[in-house]
Amino acid sequence: MFPFSFASRIAARPARWVAAQRTLTTWSPAPTPQPAVLRLKTGQTFPGRSFGAQHSVFGETVFTTAITSYTDSLTDPSYQGQLLAFTTPLIGNYGVPDNSTPGSAREHPADVDVGCFLESRGVQVAGVIVSELCERFSHFQAYESLASWCARHNVPGIQGVDTRALTTLLRNQGSTLGAILVGEDAQRVPDVAEYHDPMADNLIARVSTKEPYTIHPVGGAAAARAHIALLDFGSKANILRSLLRQGVTVTVLPWDYDFNAVRDQFDGLFLSNGPGSPNSIAPAIATVAQTIAEWDRPVFGICMGSQVIGCAIGLRAYRMKFGNRGHNQPVLALGSGDMSVQAGRVYITSQNHGYALAYSETGEDAWPEGWKPWFVNANDWSIEGIVRTEALEGDTGKAPVWGVQFHPEHAGGPEDTNELFVDYVQQVLRYKAMRGAAQHVPVGTSQMQAHL
Repeated sequence: MFPFSFASRIAARPARWVAAQRTLTTWSPAPTPQPAVLRLKTGQTFPGRSFGAQHSVFGETVFTTAITSYTDSLTDPSYQGQLLAFTTPLIGNYGVPDNSTPGSAREHPADVDVGCFLESRGVQVAGVIVSELCERFSHFQAYESLASWCARHNVPGIQGVDTRALTTLLRNQGSTLGAILVGEDAQRVPDVAEYHDPMADNLIARVSTKEPYTIHPVGGAAAARAHIALLDFGSKANILRSLLRQGVTVTVLPWDYDFNAVRDQFDGLFLSNGPGSPNSIAPAIATVAQTIAEWDRPVFGICMGSQVIGCAIGLRAYRMKFGNRGHNQPVLALGSGDMSVQAGRVYITSQNHGYALAYSETGEDAWPEGWKPWFVNANDWSIEGIVRTEALEGDTGKAPVWGVQFHPEHAGGPEDTNELFVDYVQQVLRYKAMRGAAQHVPVGTSQMQAHL
């Protein structure tokens, strides 16, 4: 017996939620499902029924073990070009929220539009693979069903797939090129040449901002404690939210921007996540190599950003067998230094990557002097973090440079490592105080709405 009625809960909802529901535009019903099949390049087939957009699509077939936050996963730019299979058996039960709804449980600054719930303004995956699609969604902030949302963004999906068998197959043989074939296409066998590997493309160029823009924390530029440049390889919106919560101004730059020509305008550099292989963005790697060799200010990278740091100091990035994707990946901290990380502790993290940095004590994969692994994955022992050793030892002779392969901004997932944003900004403020206040010249204008 509940202490108060469900009706009273509805009546007690904040007015902004009710108002938002009144102003939502109408949407078309989800298209009628058709026969569909997931066909892998290696020959295996998984029959099912279509949902979302009613057309066929090719991509890299990968899986995520995330139980919740399917909307965050589907809008993560790091999933560009991929057919994403969910191991969770029921997907879509809480629908999809309206990303423009004012306010959110994440309490982003009300006067900054970074989107309330999603990681970008569109569905980023090439296709969606689920065991069971929930058609009758229920959530007080739900705007539409998963099927109608995918249809509106022209992304096809397939339901009724034996995702346990598919996941076991991908785990054993590795991520595989595949195709979701819908309608009449479900009867045909594609040519081998049709299975194009999206990792051979520069996916980052698709998702990165085309023009610089600047966003400010609550209170505007005058209230900002520092000015951060972010090289956008496909940044999740919650990275921007996390930086803004630390009271800093963020200028977002295209992936191939000549940062070193303007670097002295900023107090720190942030390297975002992104899709594909770091080997496809040689210009960005060259830029970061010059930055960390010459600059006297902190640099922090997440996911793709961490790989770019590694490649910039001469490390090799390799393609993993099936990658690490989910909200339950344990990482072991190997060092702490003047940060919140505790050496020897295991943190549960959110991850989405198919590449990692190679490591060896000797040989061609030996790391250069002055650098060491910061985290390792407790499941497969792959490298999960990189750090300039002076940063761990508290040496201020060189500015700290470090990166993590996981996502401390979560969204969704555990918040175990969210303090890394606090650590980064504290280091930025420390080095800013050491050299005196810098001149901050804004680059670009606030175009967050258009970007997301």
